[in-house]
Amino acid sequence: MIKTINRSPNFVRYACFVLAYVVGVILWGAIVRATGSGAGCGNHWPACNGEFIPRAENIETLIEFSHRLTSSISGVLIIILLIWAYRLNPARRFVRLMAILSFIFVVVEGGIGAALVRLELVENNASGLRAMVIALHLVNTLVLLTWLTLTAWGANVKQSIRLIAPTTVRIAVGVALFGVSIMSAAGAVTALGDTLFLSGVIGSNDAGAEHFLISLRAWHPYLGAGVSGYLFLMGYWILKSYKQSQIKRQAIWIVGFLALQGGVGILNIFLKAPVWMQVIHLFLADTIWILLILLSAKLMIIKSSIKPKAGHAT
Repeated sequence: MIKTINRSPNFVRYACFVLAYVVGVILWGAIVRATGSGAGCGNHWPACNGEFIPRAENIETLIEFSHRLTSSISGVLIIILLIWAYRLNPARRFVRLMAILSFIFVVVEGGIGAALVRLELVENNASGLRAMVIALHLVNTLVLLTWLTLTAWGANVKQSIRLIAPTTVRIAVGVALFGVSIMSAAGAVTALGDTLFLSGVIGSNDAGAEHFLISLRAWHPYLGAGVSGYLFLMGYWILKSYKQSQIKRQAIWIVGFLALQGGVGILNIFLKAPVWMQVIHLFLADTIWILLILLSAKLMIIKSSIKPKAGHAT
């Protein structure tokens, strides 16, 4: 017999708000990088140019300080989320765990951001170390979004949550998540190269033609095409294998956003990666990731009311 758990609509709404807010902070962080404002506070952290409330003598300082401020607020919001999760029905162990992981990874997120500043991996730094830290930063961001998404989703589920997916489904989901993570990390490095060379921060594309960041730019479209192809096939398999409308709808949304993202990516290359286009590209990437996490949860951590067709995943 499945134990029914009362939902907490207010908590679900708050968790969704925190998720949306963090996505906004991530997009603002992209603006910091794309405008070369990462050194707007010098190499000081958590202070900004030696002051906790700096004088905004230039736009770079204003952009960087506002990002630090909004990032700090996201940490406070997640602390509230964690406390609230512990005040829910004791049966909500899954939600509590996701809230704990959200808190841990937002701390790690802040630590990576601090390292970028303290190690001066900002502005016109085109080192391999910066590329690696940027990629790590992006992967950590995706993991943070995962826990926040599952916190909201888990709080909205009325039944106890159990992992009941067969090995084939787990492998399919694991490959999808790993592929998108690698593709996104490559995209972060590509965006760094676009900012430094295509946007003219430290020179033109021709001037940096031999730089490794320019050489790596070709990998992102190839990875994007390969991973998108896999996700399209996975979406087709889901539509053929499952009869539940919510799972089918989730797969259709992912396929639709993937097609849109592909078009935006091509346009981004054609326009030579302006800041506004980079932000749109990142927003779509975050949206696809969140949708993929929700689909993965429904496939792997399935409620008793969701059952695949006979002969398929059970």
